[in-house]
Amino acid sequence: MFNQDIPSGQLLYIMLYGGAAMAALIAFVYLLLRRGNAFAPDVTPPLAMRRWAAAFFAVACLGHFWWLLLYFRSNDINSVGGMVVSLLDCVGLLTTIAGTLFAMLQDRKRPVWPVVVAILPYAVLLALNLAFPDRRFYDIAIACILLFYVLFIIYMVFAVRQYRRWLRDNYADLEHKEVRQSYMLIVVVSLLLILFYMFDTRYMAISFIVQAIEIPFFGFLLWRVETLQQLDGTPVEATEEAPAEQEDDDASPSDAPSGIGQLLELHCEGTQLYLQHDLSLSQLSQAIGTNHYYLSQYFTQQGLTYNAYINGLRIRHFVNLYNEAVANQRSFTAQQLASESGFRSYSTFSAAFKQRMGQTVTAWMRGQGQ
Repeated sequence: MFNQDIPSGQLLYIMLYGGAAMAALIAFVYLLLRRGNAFAPDVTPPLAMRRWAAAFFAVACLGHFWWLLLYFRSNDINSVGGMVVSLLDCVGLLTTIAGTLFAMLQDRKRPVWPVVVAILPYAVLLALNLAFPDRRFYDIAIACILLFYVLFIIYMVFAVRQYRRWLRDNYADLEHKEVRQSYMLIVVVSLLLILFYMFDTRYMAISFIVQAIEIPFFGFLLWRVETLQQLDGTPVEATEEAPAEQEDDDASPSDAPSGIGQLLELHCEGTQLYLQHDLSLSQLSQAIGTNHYYLSQYFTQQGLTYNAYINGLRIRHFVNLYNEAVANQRSFTAQQLASESGFRSYSTFSAAFKQRMGQTVTAWMRGQGQ
């Protein structure tokens, strides 16, 4: 992977290579041993995600060691040692990063074994290349990994969209839960790093790119893992059937939510339960005395998502607080009123306000004469 004679001009590369290995090791030890959260003390990330991420950092650190050992022994990627290192790196990195990414999406459990099965052709082709040396086996193996890469990206796009819909159907406060942008960045960068490693046999420019990307990528992944909140409860998915104990041969799911509107008015709107931070669909269903499946069905019939319903009540509360403050000539800020209306973050409030009112908070307040 490296040249036998390292000139002084390549000192920067050596520093980058060692720095990336050290960054992965530090991240692994941190996730494995530290119980608290140094990035966001009030956030409890999913345990499965922390474990998968720790495994990924461990494999990344070992990968640097494996390639370094190969360099000192033969520096021939086409040797038996080179093929074994390539196989260990590819299988280990793809499996652990897939496990980390799947654990970030908390709408359902996604097994990792299909990823391992999808990588098996690569391993078989490398074994054939060792037993019957033929460049075509290696080229086909690379093509298989490229195909896996494309299919994995497509799957992730749909999985993240599905997760986003699930969030909006079950949670009102989406800060630290909406992972679309950072998730896709992690998918693209992590798999590109693996591809870079696979083609990184002779060109020092690619080596520099890989090491330069790795260090900030490791830091970003660690931050994402530690700032993603563990979601309490497991809301029923849209495809789940109604509970057996409440089924009726003469009733359909569309008949079940009758009376839920009055329950919401009494136990949610009347008690201002919507002001509670991180109020989930499951918690609301328990508070009003119904099943979360039927409550979800009710919102579907109304053409609403749970997120839109709760944030609609909060925005109405914000407007009332604003009018009272203006009438009483009391000083206030939009951030203060948003917090008193149940929004944990001002960014979430601003997005919800603009979506519902059709204009920004500043423009609306200006129109009110503030």
